[in-house]
Amino acid sequence: MAINIAILGFGTVGSGVAETLDVNKDVIAKRVGEEILVKHILDIRDFPESRFAGLVTHNAEDVFTDKDIKIAVETIGGAKIAYEFTKRALSSGISVVTSNKELVSTKGPELIKIAQENGCCYLFEAAVGGGIPIIRPLYKCLAANKITRIAGIVNGTTNYILSQMKDEGLDFDTALKQAQANGFAEANPSADIDGIDAQRKLSILSTIANDGEYIAPDLISAEGISKISVADMEFAASIGCEIKLIALYECGEDKPVCYVAPTMVDKSNLLYNVKDVFNAVMVDGNSLGRAMFYGQGAGTLPTASAVCGDVLEAAMGNPSESRAWTSESVDITPYDEIVADIVIRVDNAANVTVKGYACVYLSEEAILINGIKHKDIEAVMTETGAKSWMHYLK
Repeated sequence: MAINIAILGFGTVGSGVAETLDVNKDVIAKRVGEEILVKHILDIRDFPESRFAGLVTHNAEDVFTDKDIKIAVETIGGAKIAYEFTKRALSSGISVVTSNKELVSTKGPELIKIAQENGCCYLFEAAVGGGIPIIRPLYKCLAANKITRIAGIVNGTTNYILSQMKDEGLDFDTALKQAQANGFAEANPSADIDGIDAQRKLSILSTIANDGEYIAPDLISAEGISKISVADMEFAASIGCEIKLIALYECGEDKPVCYVAPTMVDKSNLLYNVKDVFNAVMVDGNSLGRAMFYGQGAGTLPTASAVCGDVLEAAMGNPSESRAWTSESVDITPYDEIVADIVIRVDNAANVTVKGYACVYLSEEAILINGIKHKDIEAVMTETGAKSWMHYLK
C-alpha cells in the first residue's frame, strides 16, 4: 500500500518536495507506516531533464479524477488558479498542503472551513517561515499559552539587503541588484521590499495567535525598506542597533496590534544577530516567556522540508491544525492609535526636550521615546525639529 499525492506546480518548491520525498522515502515510510508516492505533477511546462519528467501532466483532470490521490501539494503561488485548484481538491476530500502565503492569508477562513466539512486537512507550515517550524508550535506546543506578542524577521530578501547595506556599506539599489543576481530577489521585488510578503505572513501568524479570529492582511499597515539609506544604517549602529524589517503582533488591551515596519533592533534583542537570508520569529507567551524560532526562511529544500512535514501530518490523518478561522476579519488597532517606542534623530539631543513622554538619550543625535501614539509622532517631530524617526525594539 502507498499514499499517492499530486504536486501542483513544479517550480522551486514543488521540485524540492519531489526530491525530498524521494531521497527520504525510506525514513518517511517508516514514520508514516506507508510509502508516500508522487503520482502526478501538474504544470503547464515540460521538464525533460528532470527524473520526474514521466509524472508530468498538463491536464488538471488527471489529478482531480484520480481516486487514488489523497493529498495535493499546492506550490503554484498566487491566489487565482491556486485558489481554484485548492478549493476543488478540498471539496473532493483531498487534503492540501501549501507554501502559498498569499492564498492562506486571503482565503484561509474559507479553505479551512471547506477542509473541515470534507474531513481533510489544509496545512500551511511553509507559508510563513519557509523551513522554520512556527505554525505547528503555535497550534500545539504553545497551545496552553496566551500569545502576547510575536516579533519576527519573516522575509529573507529584505534581511539580506539590509545585511549587505550594514556589513558591506552598499546603498539600497546596489544591495537589491546583488540580491537579484544571487537569486534571493525576484525581477519584480515589490512584494518583498514593500513589506507585502511580510504583511501576508503576519496575517497568518496574528490570526493563529488571536485564537482563529481572522486578521486580514489588508488591515495591516506595511512599510517597506526602499527608503533606508546607508546613513540610516550607520546611525543605527552608532546607538547599538541594527535595522530590520519587523512584523509585529501584540494581543493589545482591546484590539490586536499588527504592523510591518523597518525597526531599530537593540543589540540585546535576539533578533539583532539574524543576518542575510535567515528568518527568525520571536514569540512571547504568558506561561512560556520568550522563545525564538530561527532558520532558513526560503530556498528549495528548506521550504520543501516544511511542506513535506505537512504531507506526513496529512498522511497520518492529523487535521487538528486546520482549526476554524472566523469568516470575517476582526478589527485591529488603527495604525494612528498604536502605542510604540520610537527613536528620533535630532541635531543635538542634549538641547531637546520632549514634553509628556519618558525619554532616554541614546547619543548626541538619538532620543528614545517610550510609549508614544503614532498620531502624535508628527507633532513631536515638528516640536523637536527631528530629522527622522523609526520604530525601536529592545
